[in-house]
This record gives sequence, structure tokens and C-alpha cells, in this order.
Amino acid sequence: MKKDWRTVRLGEVLTRRQPDVTVQPNESYQFAGVYSFGRGVFRGAQRNGGAFAYKTLTRLRRDDFVYPKLMAWEGAFGVVPPESEGCYVSPEFPVFEIDAGRLSPAFLANYFRIPSVWESISGRSTGTNVRRRRLSPADLLRREIPLPPLAEQRQMMARVEELAVQIREAGVLGQQATADTETSITSLHTQLAGARTRRLGDILRLDEDAVAVLPTGVYPQAGIRSFGGGLFPKVPVTGAETTYRRFNRLYAGAVVLSQVKGWEGAVAACPEELSGWFVSPEYRTLRCVPGEALPGYMAWLVRTEWFWSKLGDATRGVGARRERTRPEQFLEIELSMPDVTQQERSEPLFAEMHALKRLQVTREAELDALLPAILDRAFNGELSKHGSDVAPLA
Repeated sequence: MKKDWRTVRLGEVLTRRQPDVTVQPNESYQFAGVYSFGRGVFRGAQRNGGAFAYKTLTRLRRDDFVYPKLMAWEGAFGVVPPESEGCYVSPEFPVFEIDAGRLSPAFLANYFRIPSVWESISGRSTGTNVRRRRLSPADLLRREIPLPPLAEQRQMMARVEELAVQIREAGVLGQQATADTETSITSLHTQLAGARTRRLGDILRLDEDAVAVLPTGVYPQAGIRSFGGGLFPKVPVTGAETTYRRFNRLYAGAVVLSQVKGWEGAVAACPEELSGWFVSPEYRTLRCVPGEALPGYMAWLVRTEWFWSKLGDATRGVGARRERTRPEQFLEIELSMPDVTQQERSEPLFAEMHALKRLQVTREAELDALLPAILDRAFNGELSKHGSDVAPLA
């Protein structure tokens, strides 16, 4: 922090506003919410006064500071933007008026986008169970923040916004490149298949290695990301920590289907490094039929939006979050499919395309990390007024 900056408690520059609207059962109220991870305030649902139990609400003003007590632990803080002015929040959302003569609303909003700030203020660093901890307004107001002169705050935020625009523009280019790679993979697949189609039941068969769970056993777990995100390792669990009586053991090349989230692309092929790990019975494993499908080819194919968008027709249930994509429906899906000779020839090209896609995804993750890094430098007084503060973005 620069020498000429002061440190003040938030209670010196924020004033708590009390709920100021009495709920009328027959009136309609446009609610606002606060995104987690420092992403700010948004317009939420419109609700009738007779549909909820709160007797009073707070009507938001532009540039108010607001957060939900229960979600502070994951960065749900924000300053009210113009489009959310006039919306309402419940008493579970403390609202504060900012002393604009001393503190720029943009300065405060960006300060709370720094992960280390909202992690520490919500008590994550204390080792408490933060998911159950509610951040009280009194605790918030005791927080000390750096406070440069107002003119310098505005200059800093103008520079931050300038850099943020560059990051957003680079992100759009990266997303387009990823989409182009995805389109190329799908196009190649359909060209290779031509008019040849197969049911998934013709090229895959259900093959599960069910293992009984023992109370003293230790079971390394794997999870599966939605939207073609693939399998990933999780922490092991002991048999005493789970209610499942059995787990499915993974094997290399298995096509793994999440019954719970298959409808949103939670399907993947098991890599060699996760062979022998365990998943719950909600994860069904299928083996490629010899002569019909190659595990390496399926590993690339199941990650495409073209493939997992077809899973919607194989889903049953009531309400999106209750739907199940069961193997019997999954295996009835019909799709274009090249023969194994063409699959084998195209595997190296698929691998190159996916390597490019992984680089693009890595680049997007690096871009996502840039703004918090820039903000961290800004609030330590290390951000230059001009020139480059980050690596080239294009």
C-alpha cells in the first residue's frame, strides 16, 4: 500500500440502511440478487407479496453496497448498477449507503472482486465452517480497507476498466477460436460417417465393475464435469463416510455417463490415469464394442456439444434437476458413425484438434485470472497509470 493512502474501517464510509418498504400481499416486487465470486448485483425474479414471508424489504438505490449474509463466504458482494435500481431485497441482504465524497462506488465494487478479500472477510481463513456462517453487518463494518484520495481512486478504476476491456475482448476471440475448433471436429466426424448411422447400443454395451463398499475401505473418487468437461479426481472417501453399498470401478476407455447430469453433457471417456478409481452407482460405465467403436475416438467424440446435445432425448423425469439419463434410453440414441478404419485414421487429427482446444481453454483460464491479479496490484498501489500492466492479451 502506498504511503499516502489511509486505512479506514468500512463503518467510516458505509452507513447501514434499514428495510424501508412494508410488504403488501397484493403488490408485485422485482427482486435483485448478488452473484457469487465478486460478479455483482443482478435483477432477479418478480414475486407477489403474498408468496413470501418477509414483512419488510429494502428498495435498492443506485450505488448502494449489498450482500447476502449467507453467501458472503463465496464473494457475493456488489454495488447496485443502474439496471438494478428500484429492485428489492429481503432483510437477509444488508444494504449500505456509500459516502461518495470519500469512497468511489467503483473502487469498493472492485475491492470486493479480489478473492483474498472476500475469503478473509467471510472467515474462510479461520477454519470455521463458512458454509454455515453468516456475515453480520457489524463484522463487515469492522473491516479495514485502503483508501487513497478520491481522485486517485477514480484514476485507478479508469485504468482497471481499460485493462478489463482488453481482457474481455481477448476472451471473446478465444471463445470464438474454441467454437471454431469444436465445429471442425464435428464437421470431420460427420464427413467421415457419410450416410452411415448406428445406435449407441450397437457400438457401446453396459459393462460395470461393481465393488462392494466395506466400512474400512478407502475409495479414491472421480467426478465428471458437465458440458463435455471430462472426468476429474476427487478426494478419497472411506466406506464409513458414504451411504452407498457399492461403487462402480473405472477402467481405461470406459464411456462414463452421469445419470443425474447426462442431460447437460456429463459424459466422458475414462483416461488411463483414472483407471481403478471409483464413482457412485449414478455413474454408469459402458465399453466400446470391438469392431464398432474405438475408445480413443469415442474419447474425443463424447466431449463435443454435437454429441452431448443428443442426450436431451434420452432423459426422463420431472423438472430439469430431477431428470435422469438412463443407459436404456442412452443406448437408443442414433447418430452418424464412421467405421473403425476411418476412426483409426482420424484419431491423430482429433488429438491435434483437442490439443489446440486445450490450449485455448488454458488461455481462457489465464485470462480469467488476469483481472483479480490486476485488482490485487491496484489495491497495493502498484498499477501504473499508462502502459502495460499485464502480458500481451492478443
